[in-house]
Amino acid sequence: MDWSKLPDLGAVILLASAFASISRRSQMPVSRLWLTGWVMVALHFTSSIFLPSPGAWGELATIVWLASLTWAGVLFMAASVPNRAHRSCNWMMVSGFSVNTLYIAILVLWPDAHLALDAAACLFGLSLLSVTVASVRTYNSSRRWFLAGLYCALSVFLLVFQNRPGNGNYLALNAILFSIYLGCCIYFVHSQRINTTGAFITLAGFLSWALVFVLAPCVTTFYPNLHLEDEVWNLPKYVVEIGMILVLLEDQIEHNKYLALHHELTKLPNRRLFQDRLANALERARRTGSQTVLLLIDLDRFKQVNDTLGHHVGDQVLQRVAGILTDRTRCSDTVARTGGDEFSIILNEAASREDADRVSRSVMRLLEQPFELNGETVKIGASVGIAVFPEDASAMESLCVMADVRMYADKQTARNRRRVESMQPALPLPFPAVKAQT
Repeated sequence: MDWSKLPDLGAVILLASAFASISRRSQMPVSRLWLTGWVMVALHFTSSIFLPSPGAWGELATIVWLASLTWAGVLFMAASVPNRAHRSCNWMMVSGFSVNTLYIAILVLWPDAHLALDAAACLFGLSLLSVTVASVRTYNSSRRWFLAGLYCALSVFLLVFQNRPGNGNYLALNAILFSIYLGCCIYFVHSQRINTTGAFITLAGFLSWALVFVLAPCVTTFYPNLHLEDEVWNLPKYVVEIGMILVLLEDQIEHNKYLALHHELTKLPNRRLFQDRLANALERARRTGSQTVLLLIDLDRFKQVNDTLGHHVGDQVLQRVAGILTDRTRCSDTVARTGGDEFSIILNEAASREDADRVSRSVMRLLEQPFELNGETVKIGASVGIAVFPEDASAMESLCVMADVRMYADKQTARNRRRVESMQPALPLPFPAVKAQT
């Protein structure tokens, strides 16, 4: 056994453990596929320890050593597919696993079986092209056509070079691995925004990983006396793994920033982000001489919903209200949840009191309508306070106070109206009933 591979194995396991710890908290759905890919890379290094074993054990170790590296590449590509739940995507992944494993097994066990190798080489292009053509009506992607074309070119290359005396098998293996990791590079470019450090490092690592399988045959052919340690060729693996860890960390930071400025249930801006946007809106209105309207909306009977139907129904009410308010405003406006049952709307772009009144009436009319939630009929209603800058106030704090005062005045008016309606007796008939004469 080759114990010199233990440092590489230890380094990959340590990085994979760090990756697993970070991916457990990650919001990225690709993290599990990435982690499974690194488990395959760890299996690749583990099997390399047993390569010198004689007989069948050595052959098995060689198959696992090569196949696990191809499995990792297929998983990394699958992680970059935008619609992985589609059935054809699963067929593409299964085809990648099967064809690579079959070809490697034939090449290791029967390297002189030219007909079997030729048949397996043809499967590279035919299998992926068949899945691509069969699913073109339901899933048509330029990346999938590129991958099918790449594997067809790989089939041609294998048919030409794999039976070449001397280094034919070596060139075939390197061509397969180059195609897989070039595909990883192309898929990663299209699935990630290459505007962060982690994404750039990962892309550079995938590209270097693919080029290893071009440079290694060139060095062996043209510079046979030049000996490079295995650690040099393994360096791109560590670069990719570190890059992926950075991608997960960057995504976690962005998610934490989002949670710090948004309400998790309704996905609306919270009070902190609302105040920042209101300050910017007022400053913009001062520069342009326009108006900004602030609407403060307080839900009626929301506490009764929570007390009688439960907080889960109350959460659904908040989500429904958030959707209604978002639909009734423009993209340039801001809808925020600024309290337990309180929402705020900032109307920008030369908004007027007439616009505010129109939006207020529309919102109140929609919120007065009953909701159907989990088989329950929920009716809440709302009170709205309107303040216009700079007509009602010239500062942000005083504008918010004015909207708050008007909202509570509207709520009190509605309470008084309901109280009067409940106390009003039934109206008597206009004339007394006259008994018919017989």
